[in-house]
Amino acid sequence: MDRRSKIPLAIFAIVALFLFWGEHRGHLLDALPWLILLACPLMHMFVHGHHNQNGSKRRPDQ
Repeated sequence: MDRRSKIPLAIFAIVALFLFWGEHRGHLLDALPWLILLACPLMHMFVHGHHNQNGSKRRPDQ
């Protein structure tokens, strides 16, 4: 994708997000505490899920 097509796409995305925020602000802010709670187990799964499962204490970069 060249620069000439990225600029209108970026402008469209900004306008769409602005309109979405204006119409659904109450719903999004009501869901924010639940989204934060949902992020905790997801981050734990994706960040800590890559540990070595065979019991060795050796770090992967060693």
